[in-house]
Parts: sequence; C-alpha cells; structure tokens
Amino acid sequence: MPYISDKKTILSLLQDRATLNENRIFASQGNQKLTIGQLKDRTQQTANRLTECGVGAGDRVAVMLDNHLDNLVLFFGLLWTGAVQVPVNTRLRHDSLAYLIGHSEPKIVIAEQEYMEHLLSANHPVDKSVFVEHCREQGFLWPDVSPDSQPNYRNVEPVIRSARDVLFIMYTSGTTGPPKGVMVTDKMLRTAAFACGKASDARLGDVFLVWEPLYHIGALQLLPVALDIGVELAIVGRFSVSQFWDQVRESRATQIHFLGGILQMLLRQEKSTTDTCHTCRVAWGGGAPSTIASEFQRRFNVEVRENYGMTEASSLTSINEQGHIGSVGKPAPYFDVCIVDAEGVNKGVNEKGEIVVKELEEGLLTPGYFRNEEATSSAIRDGWFFTGDLGYFDQSGYLYYSGRIKDSIRRRGENISAWEIERVVEQLDFVEQAAAIGVPDELGDEAIKLFVKLTEFMPVESPVAAVHNWCLERLPDFQVPTYIVIIDEFPMTGTERIRKESLSIDTVGLEAFSRK
Repeated sequence: MPYISDKKTILSLLQDRATLNENRIFASQGNQKLTIGQLKDRTQQTANRLTECGVGAGDRVAVMLDNHLDNLVLFFGLLWTGAVQVPVNTRLRHDSLAYLIGHSEPKIVIAEQEYMEHLLSANHPVDKSVFVEHCREQGFLWPDVSPDSQPNYRNVEPVIRSARDVLFIMYTSGTTGPPKGVMVTDKMLRTAAFACGKASDARLGDVFLVWEPLYHIGALQLLPVALDIGVELAIVGRFSVSQFWDQVRESRATQIHFLGGILQMLLRQEKSTTDTCHTCRVAWGGGAPSTIASEFQRRFNVEVRENYGMTEASSLTSINEQGHIGSVGKPAPYFDVCIVDAEGVNKGVNEKGEIVVKELEEGLLTPGYFRNEEATSSAIRDGWFFTGDLGYFDQSGYLYYSGRIKDSIRRRGENISAWEIERVVEQLDFVEQAAAIGVPDELGDEAIKLFVKLTEFMPVESPVAAVHNWCLERLPDFQVPTYIVIIDEFPMTGTERIRKESLSIDTVGLEAFSRK
C-alpha cells in the first residue's frame, strides 16, 4: 500500500474539502481570513482570468509575488488551468533575474507592480507581463486584458492532471553555482506535506506561522498540510527577528518552521519575561546545531525537531518525530537512505560520507532538472539521488548531517567542511553569523577565509583576534581560518541563506593568521 496515492491530486483535495469543510479557515493574514470555500470560489475566478490571459495546460507561468492571501489563490488557480508554475525569488535583480526568466521561458509573468521595473529591465523573452494589485474584498485587481487575447471563457473546467505531472519548477538558491530548476510533481508536494505533518506534530486546529516566502518549497509544502490535516496557515509578509514572537503570539501559532541561522538569530535577541508567553509547542526545520537546539528549547519552552531533506527528494528525507537533539531523525518510510564514499561504497556506522537517497515508492524523486540533462544524470544514478551532502548514521539508525560536500575546502590534503567551522564560530556571543570559503593560496592549495557579522553586543576590543583565538582552541589546526574579515551585512537569498558565491575571494592587504 503506497503512502501517497497516485489517484489523488492537490486540486482534487481542495474540491473535496470545499464540499465537506467549506467554512474551515484555510489561511489568515492579520485580521483577514480565507475559508476553504472562499479559496475554492476564488480559485475558479482566478482560473477564468488566467484563461482570458491565454494561460493553458502545460504553459509555464512565472510568479513574482510577495506573501499574501492572493498568492495562495493564484497557486490553486494555476493548478486549475494545468499550468506549470515558476516561483521567482522577489529579491532577484539584473542578471540573476534575467537568467531565471530566460532559462524557464514562461509564457507570461505575473508580478507585483513594484517589480515591474526590474522585470522590464531584465530583457526577458516573455509574451506578456501581468502586473497585479491587491484589493481586500476582491483579491487581485487584474489589469485590463487586450480584447484580442480574450477568448470567451467563463467558468472553465479544471484540467485533469496526473499525480506525476509537474506542478512547478523550483530554482535552487544558487549558493554554489548557477541555479538549477528542480521539477516538482503533485505527488512530490503531497509527500512533502505528509512528512511536514509528521515532523511538526501537526494536529487539527493547529496554526502554522508562514514567514518563508511563497516562492520557496518551505512555504509551498504547507498548502496541502492545511487541506489534509486541517491546520490554519498564518501568513506574514517576511521574516523579522524583532517582530517574530509578536507575530507568533498574535496568530496563536502552534508551529514554527526554521532554516539556516533562524534559531540563532532569535537567540541573539535580548531576553524577555515574555519569552515563554506564547502558544508555540514545536519548532521544526533544518540547520539547528545541538547546542543551539538545546538552548532554544530551554529559553522558549519549544520542542526543536531538526529534519533533513532537499527539494529534489520531496523536501524531507528524514523525519525527527522524537525530537532527537543533534540528529536529523530517521529516514522517511518511503525512502532508502545510505552513506557512501567517493566510489559509491557503503560506509559503516558512525562513518561519514555522502548521503544518497532511493525511492521505495515510485514518483517521490524529481523527474530531473529543467533543461539540464547533465545535472540530472550527475545527480540521479542507478535510481539513487546523490545529494552532495555529508552525514552518518549512529548505532540506533539516527541520521546526522555534516555539511555540504560542495561547500568544502581542500587544504593540505584535507577536505574541510565550511559548515563545521561556521557552527563553532557562531557559538561566540558576539557573532551573529559566519561564513567560510576557500580562497587560492600561494601553494596552489586553498586557504580559509572567514567572514563574520557581529552582534550589537561587543565585549572585546579586537573581535578578529578573539575569533582567531576561539578557533585555535576549538578547531583542529587545518580548520583554523587563514583570514578573518568583519562584514556589516551578508548577501542573502530569500530564505535567509548566505550567498557565498557573492563573497570576495580577494586577500590583498589582509593579515594571514598562523594555525598555531
């Protein structure tokens, strides 16, 4: 018996829930509420308008919108038409934006008015750009469409789709190279939602705070959760450290999702008597070192569940239902997960290697990268998806994440995980974020250049020296940074990940530290 049926789709799930639970709240934003019945009605209205714009089954439609209830309606409206969505990071500009649009070649782009200038300057080969505005009562205010492109469509019927059909193309952040377009199917998104429900301990009536942008898988995977389990999605515009707990309290959120350094950022905030005055019981996601997770649990009285996954493998590969601190849980029951060396040979218990994933049920791995056969064949070999991530299993079958292979630095014959260096440095009270990269040295090897963003709290006169001494005490000599640079702000992706490809490799004029 499969975990995820091939007979159901997300759109059919919406139609079923609209019949049975039309008055249940699907999502909210501030004091605005969107019931499942309203979602279904507005979805059809949106599908009608999309059809008038010339959108049909199989057409790619790029979406560059901020977090808003209308964005949720558009997602389902595009499902109704059978279109393939291309979520666009709203922070993209110039060459990055031009690359994504040029590579995906959407039939139309739907975007906020404020992004018009950026899209028009990207010189994209798009037939039509539709710039929309929001109206509280009506949803999107669509601009007038040319009469020439308005066939007489009214109340269009939903396109019948297969569970294996591609719903959207999700471009990677591009932190280690040009973005790749991951093709995500209906079944993959429903599988992600199933895993999210387990990882977050979701129950009927729970409220999920949705701070992640809706162009990211972390947010989109929650839409089927709201339909299937009956949780409410509390939408906020964007992540804000200073407003985060107020948003949790105001929405009465019971679950929060985290990525990267989100927990660390929240812990850097000044302690308050209201730290435990909230309704949240579970924080789930990825990127929580054991010391951070433990501290977060103690301070905010919220259970931390770190999980592991990638968009290519239905978002979550391992699920930490027990909240095992330090681990990312155990493999989902529909995946086989192994640790292998560079030759593909299985590693033993507690031996570090590359994490590889195989589906035990068809249709849970991506069909591939859009228009990139080379990347597809490199990543998926003999039915196994090679993640490019390092990890190991313990005796009890718990998986541990150890960083990216591609985010490694080669030094004196040693492969160094940048992630390991960063986690140690970020334990310092006055360090908000850290990022390590490899830079060329005079021997043709790589030296380590460490970028550090400081907190407002500064207890030392020389933070660079303090960081260096900290590394000397806590890292093996080959992992100690050669160069340390203080940075005011990091270049970030829309999901608050550091864009390492934008960090300078220049070392001219920088003091080189010795390892001992």
